[in-house]
Amino acid sequence: MKSKERFLKAIKREKGDRLPVTTHHLMPSFLDNIMNGLSAQHFFDQFGLDPITWEMAFTFDADKGEFHDPTHTDLGFLEARRVCTDNWRFKIEDIANQNYPTQRFSIITPRKTLSMILQSNIHTTWVEEYLIKEKSDIDILAEYMPAPKCDVEAINKAADAYGERGLVRGHICCFDGFGQPGTWQDAACIVGIVPLIMSTFDDAEWLHTLLGILQARKRTYIRSLRGARYDILELGGGDASTTVISPDIFNEYVAPYDAPLIEEAHKAGQRIVYHTCGGMMPILEDIANMWPDAMETFTPKAIGTDVDLAEAKRRIGDKVCMIGGFDQVNFFKGCTPQQTRAEVRRCFEEAGDGGGYILSPSDHFFDADLNLLEAFADEAHKCIY
Repeated sequence: MKSKERFLKAIKREKGDRLPVTTHHLMPSFLDNIMNGLSAQHFFDQFGLDPITWEMAFTFDADKGEFHDPTHTDLGFLEARRVCTDNWRFKIEDIANQNYPTQRFSIITPRKTLSMILQSNIHTTWVEEYLIKEKSDIDILAEYMPAPKCDVEAINKAADAYGERGLVRGHICCFDGFGQPGTWQDAACIVGIVPLIMSTFDDAEWLHTLLGILQARKRTYIRSLRGARYDILELGGGDASTTVISPDIFNEYVAPYDAPLIEEAHKAGQRIVYHTCGGMMPILEDIANMWPDAMETFTPKAIGTDVDLAEAKRRIGDKVCMIGGFDQVNFFKGCTPQQTRAEVRRCFEEAGDGGGYILSPSDHFFDADLNLLEAFADEAHKCIY
């Protein structure tokens, strides 16, 4: 069975020939520093993992005055070329004398220029200053922010080139400059998680308005996905985990905005994996009841969250495909190959019964002992249905 078929069997909650085994995002710093610049696809080949290609490509509505940002030619990790208008333009400036590489990302509109400060290291990027500084700033988004559309032709060209090799994956569009696929998560990236949580208590009307603005942009993108040959697209994000927010907040401010997007994706012929890197156990059924096709990342208790993989399988395994569950912190570094193999077996025994499970690290990793990666893949190949 080829990897694509093996993946799709699992997503449909069916059994393939063996357990599918892959990774979450392969981080550029890992490939550059540990793998001597090896490409992601060669990495999959070297270790015998089921491969994934991440593809993102945006187009625009020229009749609405939209066009690709002419300054956005050096695309970063998982980026598509930004869409702008004469009333929604971008300016990026380097800020000197900082502890980390620092940039001011500005969005120029007729009424006001909004800006955020982003910092980076070799591994990742984070927000140092948030975009939304006054509550009225969201009116700027509502008036001027365009919605990108999927470049279906570009995605299908990439899918044709990839063939049966593996899974073609993407994500729902994020806020320009810095964002995440889920509606609540996007809001957290431009407001900050603490002010966002506080607004659930002191200004719910404002928060619902912001979430509605961000949701509408994502809905437009999702409706443009019809005909795109993705295998699955990511929605969600860690700011909606119970490590960060309560189940009550999830059910009032997360699910009501992301569940309709999943429904829209299904209408457009697309599958959705809902990503929750953090606590999941109190909201397992709440996520599953949004009817995604798959859920991830099922981060183990040993690395700071709350997931009991066997209990999760028992509670939701008949509703969604489960992706993740492997402890990449303790079993990709500093242990024996036998211990790594035992962790693979634990995941298979707890979540693999009946199919519907894809073994994967529960999130990014930036370092690994290569012999442990070999043991990870080899043991998974022995998990036969």
